[in-house]
Amino acid sequence: MSLTPNYLEERICLNVLANSVENAKECYEAAEGHVVLGVLSKNYPDDASAIEDMKKYQAATNNALSVGLGAGDPNQSQMVSRISAVLQPQHVNQVFTGVGTSRALLGQTETVINGLVSPTGKVGYVNIATGPLSSKASEAIVPIETAIRLLQDMGGSSIKYFPMKGLAHRDEYQAVAEACAKYDFYLEPTGGIALSNFEEIVQIAVDAGVKKIIPHVYSSIIDKETGDTRVEDVKTLLEMMKNTLK
Repeated sequence: MSLTPNYLEERICLNVLANSVENAKECYEAAEGHVVLGVLSKNYPDDASAIEDMKKYQAATNNALSVGLGAGDPNQSQMVSRISAVLQPQHVNQVFTGVGTSRALLGQTETVINGLVSPTGKVGYVNIATGPLSSKASEAIVPIETAIRLLQDMGGSSIKYFPMKGLAHRDEYQAVAEACAKYDFYLEPTGGIALSNFEEIVQIAVDAGVKKIIPHVYSSIIDKETGDTRVEDVKTLLEMMKNTLK
C-alpha cells in the first residue's frame, strides 16, 4: 500500500464522508479516484476498533482514507493522531493545535494534514483557537498569512477553513485562497458546500492560484434515509471539478 496520495498529481480532490466500506468504494469509483473518503474517529469507542475498521476502508480504496475528527470536534484531536500513526492514511483532519503531534507521530511528510481555522468576520484574519482547550477560551485572531506560516512550522499541509457556511464569508474565503496561493499551501474549504455553490467555491480557489484544493462536501449529498453519500452526486461534483479546470 503506497503512502503517496494518488490525488496529489491532480489540482482538485473531493473529500466526502463514507457511511460504509461499500459506500466508500462506490464513491471512490464514481470520483475516478479523485477523492478521499472521510471516516470519523468520533464514531468509534476506542483506538483499536477505529484502526480495525478503517483498515477495511484503506483496502477497498487504495488507501484513500481521510481520518476525521467528527464535525471538527477538538476533543478527538489526540485520537486522530494516535490512530493515524498506525494507519498511515493519505489524509488527516486536525484542529490547529493538533497538527504538530500528528506529523510527528506519522513520521513522514507524504500524508496531507490540514489545520482547522475559522472565519472571524474580518477579511484577512482567521481564528486559530480551535484546539480542545483553546476553543473554550477567547478567539485567537491572527492574519491568515501568520496562520499558514505557523501550520508550516508544525508540518501542516493545508488550511481547513471551517465553518464556511457556503459563501457567507466569500470575501474572507477569497483572502484565504490568495494567501494559500502566495505561500504554496493547500486549501480545504469546508461547511455548507452543496451542488448549488460547489463550482463557485472551487473556482475562487482556482482563480486565486491555489496549488491543491480539497473541498469537503458532506451533509448536502448524504441520503437522509440510508446515511450514504449519494454516488450520483459525487459523479456530478467530479464533472464540476473538471469544468473549473478547463
